[in-house]
Amino acid sequence: MSRLFGEMRQIGIVVRDIDAAMKHWVEVCGVGPWFYADKLPVTAFTYRGARHDDVHLSIALANSGDVQLELIQQRCETPSMYRDFLAAGHEGMQHWSSWPTDYDARLEYALANGYEVGQSGDSARGRFVYLWNEGHPGTVIEMAHMTPEREGIFDAVRAAAVGWDGGDPVRNEWPS
Repeated sequence: MSRLFGEMRQIGIVVRDIDAAMKHWVEVCGVGPWFYADKLPVTAFTYRGARHDDVHLSIALANSGDVQLELIQQRCETPSMYRDFLAAGHEGMQHWSSWPTDYDARLEYALANGYEVGQSGDSARGRFVYLWNEGHPGTVIEMAHMTPEREGIFDAVRAAAVGWDGGDPVRNEWPS
């Protein structure tokens, strides 16, 4: 548990090939099922304060216990922290995420204590923000506002993993 951001709920893994990554997690690690979106609908995406419309992010979600894994492949040239991570020669864990219901208060606290917004966005599920303060690769902090819509999706992803028998490993839509 982070005293600043709340419980660590998700590990964000930036990859160059999301299909190969899902296959690895299913076949080698036994983790799934994966809920895949080829182009996550993101609005109001900003990077270093500049707005960029039409970012193309392919996302896959699965749980191992209470920890959610998020695979991210960016399929466009839009500036982002994901592209920076890959350009630095990294692939793998890029961030960890908390899902606070008191999102605005936690963000205000972080900004008042030296964190800066690296990128942010919005979606039908709610807002998210990535905060600059990476001590080493994999320590970017994301906060995703825990809205009822997001909670419903994340609960369904977690429930699908319980007792998963390995069948139907990649599902091309997110649970509703």
